[in-house]
Parts: sequence; structure tokens; C-alpha cells
Amino acid sequence: MTRSRVAREAGIGFSRREALVGAGALIVSFSMLPAALAQQPGGQQSETPEMGDSKLPGSLAVEPHLDAWINVEPDGAVTVFTGKAELGQGIKTAFLQIAAEELDLPLERLTIVTADTQLTANEGYTAGSHSIQDSGTAIRNAAAQVRDILIGVAARRWGLPAEALRAEQGAVIAQDGRKLSYGALVSDKLLHVAAQPTSRLKDPASFKVMNTPVQRVDIPAKVTGGEAFLQDMRLPGMLHARIVRPPSYGATLQQADLDAIRKMPGFVNVVRDGNFLAVVFEKEFQAVQAMRALAASAQWDEKRALPDQAKTAEVIRGLPSRDYTILDKTSAPSVGQISIVADYSRPFQSHGSIGPSCAIAQLDPNGMLTVWTHTQGVYPDRKAIAEMVGLPAEKVRCIHVQGSGCYGHNAADDAGADAALLATKVPGRPIRVQLMREQEHAWEPFGPAMVTRATASLNSDGGVAGFTFDVWSNTHNMRPGSAGALLAAQHIATPFPVPEPKPIPQPEGGGDRNAIPLYDFPTARVVHHFLPDMPIRISAMRSLGAYMNIFSLESFMDEAALAARMDPVEFRLRHLKDERARAVVSAAADAFGWKDRPHTANGTGSGFAFARYKNLAAYCAVAMEVEVDRDSGRVRLRRVIAAIDTGQVVNPDGVRNQIEGAILQSASWTLYESISFDRTRITSVDWSTYPILRFQSVPDSIEVHIIDRPGLPFLGAGEAGQGPAAAAIANAIADATGQRLRDLPLTAERIKDAINT
Repeated sequence: MTRSRVAREAGIGFSRREALVGAGALIVSFSMLPAALAQQPGGQQSETPEMGDSKLPGSLAVEPHLDAWINVEPDGAVTVFTGKAELGQGIKTAFLQIAAEELDLPLERLTIVTADTQLTANEGYTAGSHSIQDSGTAIRNAAAQVRDILIGVAARRWGLPAEALRAEQGAVIAQDGRKLSYGALVSDKLLHVAAQPTSRLKDPASFKVMNTPVQRVDIPAKVTGGEAFLQDMRLPGMLHARIVRPPSYGATLQQADLDAIRKMPGFVNVVRDGNFLAVVFEKEFQAVQAMRALAASAQWDEKRALPDQAKTAEVIRGLPSRDYTILDKTSAPSVGQISIVADYSRPFQSHGSIGPSCAIAQLDPNGMLTVWTHTQGVYPDRKAIAEMVGLPAEKVRCIHVQGSGCYGHNAADDAGADAALLATKVPGRPIRVQLMREQEHAWEPFGPAMVTRATASLNSDGGVAGFTFDVWSNTHNMRPGSAGALLAAQHIATPFPVPEPKPIPQPEGGGDRNAIPLYDFPTARVVHHFLPDMPIRISAMRSLGAYMNIFSLESFMDEAALAARMDPVEFRLRHLKDERARAVVSAAADAFGWKDRPHTANGTGSGFAFARYKNLAAYCAVAMEVEVDRDSGRVRLRRVIAAIDTGQVVNPDGVRNQIEGAILQSASWTLYESISFDRTRITSVDWSTYPILRFQSVPDSIEVHIIDRPGLPFLGAGEAGQGPAAAAIANAIADATGQRLRDLPLTAERIKDAINT
């Protein structure tokens, strides 16, 4: 039985409930080449899997068999497979558009299966804006080659040259009108062939589905109260569990009243394994009540292990570092007449997931452990969970289901591990773990605090003669892959060691992502001061170090432009040679009306910023107009204009969704967000102590202008806007107030203090 048939019989791509209920019992066997994840030193995993055959496009280099991506059934049903996960970025819709275009099929005749360790290729993590770039490229080429294979079958049957045939509406048609459906042409193993390095891709001028706005398939359930998220999922016979987390890092459980829990209604099990403490009950509120009772009885030995929050930047700069020079560009000695230097800082920040993390796990009678999870990497999660519970990897299946809030390594993987561990204690029935708000906020891996320093010398004509940039940061990747990255595995009586932190190598980078400016400076040096010690639990948050580095570099470009007495946009263009970069900068400036913008009147200011994400993905420029209330320091985001070059566009609305979302998320980080802690505990455990952007603070208007690049390779756009948006806000505030703020977040209190200084 083919994977697509199995998937459809499980309900995948149809009813969400049928899909999720049925999938747990599947055991599917099919040929798939090994797709080992690229290992960093010390066992850390990169964001994308290792490419096997570099000649194959996108993720076909990981899994070259065409039927790993596209499968056609005798009834004509077509299933698209991807190892990437839908996180709210709209990739399910985009992948369907890509496949429909190259297969010449109506969208409604396609279904899609996303990240599942028994059904899809191992594409590592859904991260780094790689989904369309890698998986979309694989699907497009696979679909084109499948189309041509089916045309070839029809040509042989009719004794006609393939060039005389065309594909249309899921059928191959001859010039005389003869027609054969894809289902009539397909045969067993026909598509189980290796992909070729080149494909006969359609001319963008003929596109009917790609580069066309299409309503996203994941939206209806989200706006109608349907089963949109893993948090909504309910399985027959499901039990409910709650975890009692330690109150702080390094806390040791001394005692807890387990007997009292056993007497409570609905009791199924109470688990204590070292510092791992959990309850399992028949009903959810019973589990919540038991969790609260158990937490009240638990006694912990705590340690003062956290740094002084008020001195975070000083602590970061003072930690031991391993220094890597990632850019050392020299030319003829040039001494500038003006020197400027600026330090910037970012606090530890939360993912701020709207829905606390959730997972469901079930150990069936055959010893198969299935975990439904909103992890961003089902294969590395499977590896970590298998190691933790002592099962072979092939006995663990991880199925991705979208979660309500996931922008990097939040607590999703921990919830999956909790559920998996409890499923081994209570086999046979599915067990649902739902974290509480305070658990999500206190224990998730945060976005790392960072410190940067930029220095430049300017010539008398305003050109940059020399530039240096230093960034101090922890790693930005402590994702699972080994069990020690999971909280449950750290808290059990025989804990797994936390993996050694390692930097993510360039050109992607981690803490040093986007630390190398795209600007053409004659002399430039960039040093990454990598900090192995991590005083706070940290890992990947959307865009990794790019958010902070672009904030720093683009704030500094405005400061340098001011010192050079030049317009900020003209200053950037003067130092940009990349023509696509220049086009994006000019497009945003023109659409904003930069030359005619209002200048510092009644607290109004304008800011501009630009970056190419990772210097290899999408180009994005943001212009912003803000209004600052000088009495309170509050910022109103009045108008935002963005320009984006993401190569060939699949869904224009999807691209706009991503940039609009990036601007909103960045505005929240930039104006509001910072975790709080004392010397013992994380104290920002709710929305009062960790404020985020509210509806009344959303910009009055956002426009996203897409630069059309037909036929060019896909460029990842999901994280292209966060850094430019942050710097545009900072630059606009400086323009409105005459005061430069360099320490994130740019809160109303800090702005008010700067104005009154």
C-alpha cells in the first residue's frame, strides 16, 4: 500500500480529527535513503539536514525518490509530502500551489502530508526560512518530473512523441483529443525513481496557480473555532496529565505527598522520577486540581544561580568567550576623519506563545510510541525521545500537528518529552500533557541576551573608511537531537547531560547571524565572541541573532549617516553594490515618500532600515513613521512601508502575511518584551509580568510591496522582516525625539527618561 493511500485512509488531508486519530496506529514501510542531520561539534544539529547529492535541487538532495514528494493513485488522487511543518507561515498552501502548477492539476485535487517520521522525508527542522527554499524547490522539481514521466507513459502507449502531448487538469492530452488521466497512467513503483538534477519547469509567464493569491488552507479552522491546533486535539480514551515543574533552575525535590494524590477522584497515576513530578487523571480539570495539590505539598531545595538582571549586559560581556573572526576584509590603509562607536544590548526574551505548549503520546501494545507534537523537528525530536525512554528510533513515531504559538524552540519539545515519558508509565491509552501558562513562561528556552559594539571611521566626504563589529552571544541552538536537551530527561533521577553549546557556523550563523554587513566597506572586521556559559536556559527564537545584529547595524548606519551629515537612505545606497539590495531600498523609500517625509514635528519621526536575511535569503527594507508622546514616552506606530524581494513568489498574500507578521512580532520585541528574574527564579510568568504588543498598539497601516522576480530561485522570507522592523522603529524614535536608545526593549519608560535627560 502506498504512503498516499495509507495517509488518506488515515484521514490525512481530510478531517483533522480523522487524521489525528487514525494516524497513531499506522505502521508504514517504504524506501527512503538515510537523511542524517548535519552534526555540529559536540552533537548539536544544524537547522537543515545534510545534503547528500549537491547536484539535486533543494531537499531532493536529502531524499531523491520522487514518490517521497509526490504520489499519484490509480483513482487520480495526488498527495504531496513534505518534511517541513506548518507553523502558521502558510507553507501547506504554498506547497500545494507549487505542486498544482507543475502537475497541471486543480488545487482541490491535491492533499498534503507534513512532517511525520513514518511518512515524510527527513528535512530536519522547520527553521531558518528554509521551507520554500528547500522543500518547495524539491516539490516543484519532483512535480515537474512526475508530470513528464506520466506524459512519457502516455507517449509510449499511443506511439507518439512526448513533445506532441500536453498535461492539463490532471490528464495527458494528445493533439487529436485523446486523453488519459494521471490515475490511468500510473503503475506500481512508477514514481519510485531517483530525481534528475534538472527538470523541465514551467515558464513563469504561463503560471496559473503560482504567483497568485490563494486563500490559506490552515485559516478557516482558526477563525471558526474548529480544530486548528494540537491543543484542540482529543483522542478516544485519552487521559490528561499535568507536570509539576521545579520552582527554579537546579532546584532539588525533597519530598511530596504522593499518597494524597492517589485518593483524588479520577486518579490514574502519579509519577515521581528524581525531580520529574507528574499526575495522570481521567479528566483534565481533575489533573489540574491534582497538580495544584501536589505542587503545594512539594518541598524543594533551591539555589541562587541566576545573575543580577540589572547587570545583564555587563554579565554577558564578562563571561568567558571563544572568539571567532568571521570577516576580516582589508584594503589600502585609510584613516577616517570622524570616528564613532556605539554599544547595543538585547535582554533575554520569551517566545510568548499564545497557547501554552501541548503534546499527546501513546504506547501501543506492539511497543510503538507515537507522539503528536508541535515540535519544529520531528526527526530530531524522535531521536531525543527514543534515547530518553530507551526505545529504538524506529519504535518512536513523531507526527507534527500545528501548535498555538511556535517561533523557534519554545516548550513544544519539552511537552512532547513529558507526554512520551508518561505514556511509558501508563501504556495503552493516549496521554495529553498541557503546560500551564506559568510553566511555559518560566521554563521555555529563551532568546539569548546579546551585546554588540559597532565602530566606524568616516572620510570627510561621508564614506566609511573602516568598520568593526563585535557581538557577544550564547549559542542560539539547544534544540533536541540528544535527550539532554529535553527538560524531562534533565529532571529524572538518572539525568541525561545537557549537550555542549556550540556556535552555528557561517554562512547561516547563530548569534552572529547577519553580523556581517551587506554594505561594501573598504575595511571591515567582524568578531563573534561566543559564550559557552549560559546563565539562563536559552535556544532558538525566530531569526536567531539576526534580529539583534540587524537592529545594531542598521541603528549604527543611521548614527553614521548623521555624523556624515547625509540622508540615511542615500548613505545606505552609497555603500550598497548589490543591485537587488539597492532595488529593495529604493522601492521602500519611494513607496514611503522618503524625500518628502515629515521631519520631527510634534513628536513625529521617520526611520528606515534594510537587510538581506542571513545575507543569502530574502531582501527586505522597512520605512516607518512613528509618533512619540513626550510626556509618557509611548510610541504610536503610524505607518509602515516594507519592500521584499523573495525571488520567485508562490503566494503573494502569503509573502505579505509573513512580512506583516514579522513587523508586528518585531514591534512587540522592540517596544515591550524582556523576561524578568531574581537571583533564584524566573519571575515573568504571566502576561502582566511579560507584556506583549496589544491590539491598540498595532500600526495604523502596513503596506508590503513585493518585487517581482519571475523564474529566480525561491528565497526564504519568513524571518526577513524582524531585524529591519526593529531598527526602523529605533531610528524613527531617534528622529522624533533627538535621543538615541540602544538598549532593547525601547520601553515608554526608557524613552521618557531619555527625553527628560
